[in-house]
Amino acid sequence: MSEKTRQIDSLLEIMAALRDPESGCPWDIEQTFKTISAYTIEEAYEVADAIERMDMHDLKDELGDLLFQVVFHAQMAEEQGEFNFDDVAKAISDKLVRRHPHVFGDEVAGSHEELHRAWEQHKKNERQQKQHVQKSLLDGIASTMPALRWSSKLQKRAAHHGFDWDDIAPVFDKLQEEIGELKAEIVHQNNQDRIADELGDILFACVNLSRHVDVNPEQALRDSNIKFISRFTVVEQLLQQDGRLMDDCSVEELEDYWQKAKRLMSTDERR
Repeated sequence: MSEKTRQIDSLLEIMAALRDPESGCPWDIEQTFKTISAYTIEEAYEVADAIERMDMHDLKDELGDLLFQVVFHAQMAEEQGEFNFDDVAKAISDKLVRRHPHVFGDEVAGSHEELHRAWEQHKKNERQQKQHVQKSLLDGIASTMPALRWSSKLQKRAAHHGFDWDDIAPVFDKLQEEIGELKAEIVHQNNQDRIADELGDILFACVNLSRHVDVNPEQALRDSNIKFISRFTVVEQLLQQDGRLMDDCSVEELEDYWQKAKRLMSTDERR
């Protein structure tokens, strides 16, 4: 038995011990798929955060926490006689082999675009082979994922079936149209529900734009958040140097500080 196999077996044994009805941990014993799902999502976010910070020590720990979530769900499923960890590992192994015939079969790898189309076709075939009747081409896209990613997945699925523009110009037109509708709603109606609806349409159109320029909208927004934090911190430092408090400044004065922070950061980036 290899060291890798021993470590996996040890983890599975620990999980089974934690769930033991007589000698296990009371908290672990009372958990269900539903109560654990929130922790699974949280651990995935913490993995992403460690990657964002490029902290390899934290990434190792967070990946372990995420693996534990997989083991936890598999243990509960095994207790119900549904499947076990080996079934999970086999399912993903079979799927990867099935979706990569250019690696594990006789097909020849094409361009990135051709590989993407083939991948989507494999996924489509798998969905059609499932026992439940597909009511929509959008079935199977989890609504619980972050909204930006959900929008992107919905649009990609629709585009795969031809529901898309051929070039980017209409995408910009649609974005401008949605912005105009939001402005009109604010000026003429000022109905909060309608404003929220129109703003949602703008965000959806922005995701569509990001897809057409091959940019991950989730990552783009995360990068903008990080940039905002960095610039805001510089503004705070500049205010401190001037002996001023942010709350005492006018909007115009804060804009001047913001522009100065941008110039300072741009200078640092060019060095």
